[in-house]
Amino acid sequence: MRTHGVRFSIARHAEWAPGLTTPEAWAAWAEAPYLIQSGEEPGVKAMPAMLRRRAGFLGKMALEVAYQCLDGRGDIPTVFCSRHGDVARAVDLLTDLARGDALSPTAFGMAVHNAIPGLLTIARSDRANHIALAAGAATIEHAVIEACGLLADGAPSVLLVACDCPLPALFKPFEQCEEQPYAWAWLMTRAEGEAIALEWSADGARPASGLPGGLEVAAFHLRGARTMERCDGRLRWRWRRDA
Repeated sequence: MRTHGVRFSIARHAEWAPGLTTPEAWAAWAEAPYLIQSGEEPGVKAMPAMLRRRAGFLGKMALEVAYQCLDGRGDIPTVFCSRHGDVARAVDLLTDLARGDALSPTAFGMAVHNAIPGLLTIARSDRANHIALAAGAATIEHAVIEACGLLADGAPSVLLVACDCPLPALFKPFEQCEEQPYAWAWLMTRAEGEAIALEWSADGARPASGLPGGLEVAAFHLRGARTMERCDGRLRWRWRRDA
């Protein structure tokens, strides 16, 4: 069986979720993960208020970690990933459509996956490219591959932003894991010193229920684990920390 893989290093990282707003809180959570409840929104004080107010809860979490991770750096391509995106806003729009109500152009524009990274580039007057993707249970892994492709193509660093929120009640019967609100960002570089390897191979195993993929990967990174395996129903993903 052929195995494929990529390697990269993480120069900076940032995480945010309701009740988990400091590195110390995230380190404790990674050692003993628990259900993250919805709650307060991040301030995103680095973004002008006129732009900030367009973002919903999901967008504000993603923007908060992006600003923290970039820390003033510019001209860095971004890979934004979210399995579900701003699905609550999309449900509201579809409900309005079913009722025959007029749709808000602003709400519609902010419901698409690339709205959040687009808002970030506008606020920062950043001309670097950005990519938005969703790939089911393996959304994080595909985003890492995309980011590593940009690094291999010559980018000195790439910002990876991952985020998700609980699903609206309408979609709860179809939920494959216990969705929770979170966002994290990695400033990725080519592998040097301590690196992370991601390998994958064909495997028909079903994904295990429990933590969302983004939180599984966050816990792996934050607690300094040597290895982790995940399955998405089609591929087996092997994460490994290399010294």
